[in-house]
Amino acid sequence: MITVTPSAAEQIRQSAKQGQMDGLPMRIAATRNPDGSLHYGMGFDDNRLEGDIDITSQGIDVVVSGSSMLLLSGMTLDYVEIEPGLFQFIFLNPNDPHFTPPDEA
Repeated sequence: MITVTPSAAEQIRQSAKQGQMDGLPMRIAATRNPDGSLHYGMGFDDNRLEGDIDITSQGIDVVVSGSSMLLLSGMTLDYVEIEPGLFQFIFLNPNDPHFTPPDEA
């Protein structure tokens, strides 16, 4: 399962509208780097590939390849303010050896 937070879902909707990509699913992919960490990619995609897995979270249709799903299962996609005025998508993924869970305050 992949979870999209409400703030990430809102940003994805805005990006789809701005890029005239309304209605296209968001493809999320991951590959393992030589050091074991994960490299992520995401973008709107209307190509269906054999073995694709469809997920819906927060009203966002997400497509993941079977091989990426092995690396992404349990991940949360969020959109946060990294520093004042700088927002970014982040991948909270317990499958990434460099992942540190955020402090629960």
